Amino acid sequence: MFIAMNRFKVVKDATDDFEAVWLGRDSHLGEMPGFVEFHLLRGPEHEDHVLYASHTIWRSRADFEAWTRSEQFRKAHGRVPSTKPLYLGHPQFEGFETIQTVGSPGANSERVEAI
Repeated sequence: MFIAMNRFKVVKDATDDFEAVWLGRDSHLGEMPGFVEFHLLRGPEHEDHVLYASHTIWRSRADFEAWTRSEQFRKAHGRVPSTKPLYLGHPQFEGFETIQTVGSPGANSERVEAI
C-alpha cells in the first residue's frame, strides 16, 4: 500500500474558498486502477494559516505514479481561477510505503516489508 499526502498552509481567511475548491472538484480518482480512498484533512490553526492535508491511499506506488501521468490527473489538477491567494508557499508532497496496518477487531492486519 502507498499513501500520498500533500500538506497545505492555507491563509486563515481563505479556508472557506479552499474547502469549496476541494469539495466541488471532480477528482477522477475512482477511474484509476489501484485507487483505494481519499481524505481531505483539516489540521491545527496557526497564527497565519490553517494546516490541511490531502491523503490518498493506493494499492501500490506504481498505481500512484500511473495516476500522476494520467489524463485524469491533468483534468483533476486544472487551474482553478481564484481572486485571492489560498496558500502560503507551495503544497508539500510526502509519499509513504505502508509498513503496518492495524484494523478494528476482525479486520485484516498485515506486515508489509519495505521495498
